[in-house]
Amino acid sequence: QVRLVESGGGSVQAGGSLRLSCAASLHTYSSVYMAWFRQAPGKEREGVAALHTGGGSTYYTDSVKGRFTISQDNAKNTLYLQMNSLKPEDTAMYYCAAQWPYVLGTPLNPNGYKNWGQGTQVTVSS
Repeated sequence: QVRLVESGGGSVQAGGSLRLSCAASLHTYSSVYMAWFRQAPGKEREGVAALHTGGGSTYYTDSVKGRFTISQDNAKNTLYLQMNSLKPEDTAMYYCAAQWPYVLGTPLNPNGYKNWGQGTQVTVSS
């Protein structure tokens, strides 16, 4: 059974940092696309960052480049999102997603993923 469980969300002031974690139970851990998405109220879900567990390639949306870092701990089957220099516009529910062996479209397109966690809320105040 595929299971993705996010944690680490919370409330911070602008400029602060948070690290999100996604504990994954998957059918396979090789050649998997794993990604973080976010959705703010009234907005569409958008891709934030993604990586491929096989090759290690990473992908970021422009608005988080230089501030967020996606990484994985293979021994713990856990995906991370280190978020620094947080801005109020980063406020959203953050979701972890996984898909293998490939995704349709780009790795940051939510339509390419069928396996999702329940989400963790991130709130950044000004």
